[in-house]
Amino acid sequence: MPITPFHFGPGVLFHSAAPPRVSFLAFVAANGITDVESIYNVLAGNFPVHRFLHTFVGAALVTALTVALFMATRRLAGSDTLPNWFQWQQLPLAAVILGAALGAFSHIVLDGIMHADMRPLAPWSAANPFLHMVSLSILHWACIISGIAGVLLCLKTKPSLLE
Repeated sequence: MPITPFHFGPGVLFHSAAPPRVSFLAFVAANGITDVESIYNVLAGNFPVHRFLHTFVGAALVTALTVALFMATRRLAGSDTLPNWFQWQQLPLAAVILGAALGAFSHIVLDGIMHADMRPLAPWSAANPFLHMVSLSILHWACIISGIAGVLLCLKTKPSLLE
């Protein structure tokens, strides 16, 4: 995936299917944290580009890190120093955990389909069972369509978004 945006389509769909239970903001944050590794490796000229954070073990760490950063930021925001855009300060912790986990783990699967240097099962295996599971065209269109479907579902369940 070209540095995260395609990942957001499934995130919108996950959120729209259960808005009070899945935080889209946590989903996006987990994807962004995961791709910091790739960005660094590309800029540094390191190969493979997709390393520890692009494994299922790394996804568990990214989930925990995302939740910890959210909790720390919420504590800081308690002093009214941070804006409450999208009502993020009222998100239930369970929604943040689920959003972060869906973001981190779906990132591994989606990137695993596309990138030959992925080792999602490391350190136990160098295999990538997802590689070329579907074509890149189907993968990209699936992400785009899931995002459109998620937006439409959000608009259907929350028509006030149109106002």
